[in-house]
Amino acid sequence: MIIEGAEPFYLRGGEVGILLIHGFTGSPAELLPLGKFLNCAGFTVLGIRLTGHGTDEKSLSRTTCDDWFNSVLDGYALLKSSCEKIFVVGHSMGSLLSLKLATVKNFDKLVTLSPPFFINDGFHIEKLPPRSECEGLFVVKPRRKLKNVPPAVNKTYRRFPLVCVHEFLKLRDEVEKLLPKIQTPLLIMHAQDDHTANFESAAFLAKSVSSTQIKLITVSTGGHLIPLTDGRDFIFEKVLEFIK
Repeated sequence: MIIEGAEPFYLRGGEVGILLIHGFTGSPAELLPLGKFLNCAGFTVLGIRLTGHGTDEKSLSRTTCDDWFNSVLDGYALLKSSCEKIFVVGHSMGSLLSLKLATVKNFDKLVTLSPPFFINDGFHIEKLPPRSECEGLFVVKPRRKLKNVPPAVNKTYRRFPLVCVHEFLKLRDEVEKLLPKIQTPLLIMHAQDDHTANFESAAFLAKSVSSTQIKLITVSTGGHLIPLTDGRDFIFEKVLEFIK
């Protein structure tokens, strides 16, 4: 069962479409404020829900990074059927999926928010047990208490499956190898105080792709959830400025 408010959203606008891709254990609600902002600017916006997300931890545990990417491909196909031009915006793991999409589909510009190539040491990824030992194991996830956000944003899993952490790492490693193939114009935005995806991820991405048009914008605060925090108006304006 999908969490109330965590459903995909489609906001009809003009002939230019924007595909929004949320992050690991998140839901479309995390990008809904950005989606509404872009829709008000005249764009058609589709916020997809990655398979297994916005449901419960057991449903998520039965999915793989291939399932998540197939959700992205489906969303792209749906938006392409109704729009002449496509832009793609990915947050966190959604950034990884959007970068992978750029290697198999043509679209006009790509925005990555908080790309997670390097995970903060506090998560102790190096202590993750082998995948064979992770089946049925879950880790408690702190409750969110963000203000001025869609209610579903704070209705995250109480815990998340360790097998899916392996799937996330598999996706990250795959995308890292694909970066030299990416030539799509790229905007990278990252907060210096991101305690999930290390700030070094942004510079790494910028130097690893083959895009000739790259813009890197850093903000001092905002943490990992820069599309949702108090400074999000600045983030939204810079995204709009890049894709116009």
